[in-house]
Amino acid sequence: MLNKKVKSIILAAGKGTRMKSELPKVLHSIFNKPLLGYVIDAVNNTGNVDENYIIVGHEAQKVEEFVIKNYKNAKCILQSPQLGTGDAVNKAVPFLRDFDGYVIVICGDTPLITSETINSFIEFHDNNSADLTVMSAIFDNPKNYGRIVRDKNNKFIAIVEEKDASPEQKTVKEVNAGIYCINWKTVSKAFQSLKNNNAQGEYYLTDIVKWAVEQNLIVQSYILENNEEMFGINSKAQLAEATKILNKKSLERLMDDGVQIVDTNSTFVSPETTIGADTILLPGVYITGKNIIGKNCKIGPFAHIRDGAVIGNNVRIGNFVEIKKSTIKDNTNVSHLSYIGDSELGEKVNIGAGTITANYNPISKVKSKTIIKDGANTGSNSVIVAPVTINEMASVAAGSVITKDVEAYSLAITRSPLKIFSNWVKTKIQQYSGGNK
Repeated sequence: MLNKKVKSIILAAGKGTRMKSELPKVLHSIFNKPLLGYVIDAVNNTGNVDENYIIVGHEAQKVEEFVIKNYKNAKCILQSPQLGTGDAVNKAVPFLRDFDGYVIVICGDTPLITSETINSFIEFHDNNSADLTVMSAIFDNPKNYGRIVRDKNNKFIAIVEEKDASPEQKTVKEVNAGIYCINWKTVSKAFQSLKNNNAQGEYYLTDIVKWAVEQNLIVQSYILENNEEMFGINSKAQLAEATKILNKKSLERLMDDGVQIVDTNSTFVSPETTIGADTILLPGVYITGKNIIGKNCKIGPFAHIRDGAVIGNNVRIGNFVEIKKSTIKDNTNVSHLSYIGDSELGEKVNIGAGTITANYNPISKVKSKTIIKDGANTGSNSVIVAPVTINEMASVAAGSVITKDVEAYSLAITRSPLKIFSNWVKTKIQQYSGGNK
């Protein structure tokens, strides 16, 4: 049980110049989830943080729109102009003026950080009665990282950036991970005292360590067990690397739970997706968002499952099938080359190859629902135009376009009558060859 309440300040104001993109860095996605979303979720999932302050700057409106749409316990605060990380945290000071608790400061571009690590970090800070705790990591090659500097008694006294470090300090392997736990009532005063007498003219968050030491406060460092969690995204290459790391963790978790993954190099599954034992994922499967997939299913190859899918047991999702925001109940087959979106499929439904649920009206921008009840089936190359219900045991003939509800046990067909013109090809050949064979 913590002695204090906890809030967070998440730094999300930077442009991310090395991303070479008009999109704010923190809105770049992994598995269709923005980097900032991973960080806010990790903080919220600790169960200890009740409120988040998001510092926005570059393309602030876009970032704020994402936050407002997805999080009720988050408030955006504008930093303009961007004058460094210390200045960014200082923007939140007026909103926390009367707060007596702990504040976690974390960057919004660190999608690999986990709620378990954040909780351990907070508990370490609390158990040591610290005023300020800095998350650190040990690297054999610490190049480009700020070093954790200690005195002869091993007391943490400063963070020194590599460009300012002495040859002796550069040999230090403990580095700053960029995450802080602050006893707010005691340390928040530091942000009014920061100086910007440096080449960049910025206020550095790291300077609060020096301030705290000068005030004879208790300063601690918490060493990360897994250095990957401090990985910050500054380029598209790093975004791809983080995707691989997250995916590897997801696949290992799933395989530990009894899921068979035929090729881990070509299979991608979002961390929020759960899959039951003995389900097989074939090569080329790509699953994003939050989904639930049952036991004994067979997915792929080359299937795409998007956010909001709930798939039962013994379900077959064929090759080149896309599923989005749909419920598929037990023992149902969705054959190859099909799209199922905003739909509800019952048990023992058979979806023929090339079936499409046409769920989106581009004029009204409305997405409508398709319901296909137990035992129904669609023939190949069918188009089901929502909103529509195909009732129990009904059958849709191949090549049909369905725009009305279909009664139980009935056949729905919109196929034009077949016409055969005898010798048509032969006549055309003679016509274009001038009568010569």
